[in-house]
Amino acid sequence: MNLSMRWLKDYVDIGNVSMRDFSEAMSMSGSKVEGWETEFEGVKNVVVGKILSVEPHPDSDHLVICQLDVAQGEPVQIVTGASNVHAGDLVPVALHKSKLPNGVEITKGKLRGVMSNGMMCSLGELNLTKGDFPYAIENGIFLIEEDCKPGQDIASAIGCNDTCVEFEITPNRPDCLSVIGLAREVAVTFDKPINLHTPVVKGCGGNINDYLSVEVQNKELCQRYVARVVKNVKIGPSPRWMRERLRASGVRPIDNIVDITNYVMLEYGQPMHAFDIEYVKGNKIIVRNALSGETLTTLDGVERNLTEDMLVIADAEKASAVAGVMGGEYSGINEGTHTVVFESACFKGSSVRVTAKKLGMRTESSSRFEKGLDPQNCLPAIMRACELVEMLGAGEVVDGVIDIDNSGYKPTVLHLDAEWTNRFLGTDIPEERMKKILSDLHFGVNGNEITVPSFRGDVEHKADVAEEIARFYGYNNIPTTTAKGSPQGKLSEYQKFERTVNQTMLAQGLYEIMTYSFVSPKQYDKIRLPKDDPRRKSVVILNPLGEDTSIMRTNAIPSMMDILSKNYNNRNGAVSLYEIGNEYIPVDGELLPDEVPNLVLGMYGEDKDFFTLKGVVENLLDVLGIEDYDVTACSDNPTFHPGRCAILSKGGEEFGIIGEVHPLVCQNYDINTRVYTGKLNMNTLFALMNDEKTYVPMPKFPASTRDLALLCDDSLPVLTMEKAIKNAAGKILEKVELFDVYKGSQIEAGKKSVAFNITMRAADRTLTDEEVGSAMNKILKAMEELGAQIRS
Repeated sequence: MNLSMRWLKDYVDIGNVSMRDFSEAMSMSGSKVEGWETEFEGVKNVVVGKILSVEPHPDSDHLVICQLDVAQGEPVQIVTGASNVHAGDLVPVALHKSKLPNGVEITKGKLRGVMSNGMMCSLGELNLTKGDFPYAIENGIFLIEEDCKPGQDIASAIGCNDTCVEFEITPNRPDCLSVIGLAREVAVTFDKPINLHTPVVKGCGGNINDYLSVEVQNKELCQRYVARVVKNVKIGPSPRWMRERLRASGVRPIDNIVDITNYVMLEYGQPMHAFDIEYVKGNKIIVRNALSGETLTTLDGVERNLTEDMLVIADAEKASAVAGVMGGEYSGINEGTHTVVFESACFKGSSVRVTAKKLGMRTESSSRFEKGLDPQNCLPAIMRACELVEMLGAGEVVDGVIDIDNSGYKPTVLHLDAEWTNRFLGTDIPEERMKKILSDLHFGVNGNEITVPSFRGDVEHKADVAEEIARFYGYNNIPTTTAKGSPQGKLSEYQKFERTVNQTMLAQGLYEIMTYSFVSPKQYDKIRLPKDDPRRKSVVILNPLGEDTSIMRTNAIPSMMDILSKNYNNRNGAVSLYEIGNEYIPVDGELLPDEVPNLVLGMYGEDKDFFTLKGVVENLLDVLGIEDYDVTACSDNPTFHPGRCAILSKGGEEFGIIGEVHPLVCQNYDINTRVYTGKLNMNTLFALMNDEKTYVPMPKFPASTRDLALLCDDSLPVLTMEKAIKNAAGKILEKVELFDVYKGSQIEAGKKSVAFNITMRAADRTLTDEEVGSAMNKILKAMEELGAQIRS
């Protein structure tokens, strides 16, 4: 909502308050100010000039040389090609080093050898239209007819110096979509009296029922319909003060009748429409639902296909307007109009919103209706419109009002409990102060009974009353208090776990990324997911931004690959990244998918390989206290290299996959190097996590160590051998460490040499050679069962 400060002064005089102080005070009281702008604020060095003489240019047939008085002592010479200038005319003059509204800078220069010290301006060059100044011409110099003098700043001379404040109006406050509504807020904020005006219509006699009848068929969607008739209409321009206020509020002036409807809409917040009664067939207005297949050409010249759930304003033959949205092509005002019907109605907001959306034509009127307007505002608004008609001499108002009220309005009455309010707000506000605030806001106050005004439909509970008191008492004046109960906040166990994962990843040199959860279906092709893979079944977004963001991902690896690809193609030599992101798995019979959080890893670079990624994962599992997990080779996942991929599991439950990305997948992402990625299920990691640390005292007895080099099949996993050693050695085993894997010319093909360092120790004694020897024999036997032999 744009508020003209000049218009505001009709209602509230706030004195010489700076715009910054005004904006801060209004924002603090609940009317958020987005900003303010003064008309012609960017215009510099443009003044009124009086033409003293006009002479032909010696070297041009179409140029003339003008001498102008701009109150600078000596006349200013300007060369122009305009043909409508004459001696004695007042014109806008952009002097040397001036700036126009569109940012154009004007400097002096020569035209056909004659010095021109500036430029005379047209309407367009001042960013104005003929609607702003009806007496001016569009193609030519703007000849000013206002009461001004040479040398006067152009903004003040033509009334383009109003300041307009932009407010962000929340949906629950449609009353503030008006000058009067904001004036109420301003008056209470600055503790100033408000000067509200009650419209007075003299009338010219006659009876409205002789001109018009109204029938409301859908009483649910049309809560109130008020109509008045104006005869002997005189179409013409609006007075300057009205045009100035409309322009400052962002509305283009058109003619007096249309301007009156727009003026009242801005002033009262009540959209209005004016019908030419000549086009109301049968002199009857019918408010009904559109008929099946019915069409209507709206004021913008577009034919609209209506549906039966849309409310229309019709005459005896056809629809003539879409209720609350826009009038029909033949319902508007033109120069031949002699009798006008003014309509002030209240339509159901949800219906107007749905209709406007279906027709793709959200208007100033519909944007107000959809927030839910006050039916009790219809009558004052139409009275104000008729008052303006008489004030402007635009016609004669016929006596009588057609008022069909289906709203069933009953005022809301609430009890003011000062003690509860103070307890609720944490304040100590006197009851009389509360009542004054509410009274200033036009609430009825009778003892402790509060009557809510009709325009405040958002106040339904005593908590709403407390909010009104709080915002004008001042949120900044409410003391800081401790919340009741147990206000100490803390992390949940899962949040602690997630923080540990983040810290561990960062400590290992990985950088965190965040990617979108919605992706393109083509991503599944890029990671070579089979056509019949169930993971291709995704949640489809109903209103996507485009095909690239049309589904919710069931696999987060493509998102990681996208980021790795961008880094690679931006010539980043080595990258290590991670993300904790959700995958969205559809559930049969359920409306919402299952959101599965995953830790996704990705890296590439000369110093990165499969074991680098595996080491990062092993370190994380060690920090989380997850032990005795299995790492199994995987060769059937099409996203990964068949010989360099592993599944991580524990107790038969898989919780992750890591590996080198398949070369064809890398090719799909334009990456020409080896890439390593993987993901771990965060829910499973959280369930497996063991953050309890058991104290182990320093050993009192020496350890016995043995190195064991084994020759085995290349396909035998080292982890399988390590687990067999642990099981065979028994309780005296302290640790077993792999320190070498060798495959080369000294080993036959298909074989490998694996070397372990085995440490054994007892907590209560020194181990004997027999105990260590027995344990080693068991280990060797276990190795033989796996097909491994001591390397000779």
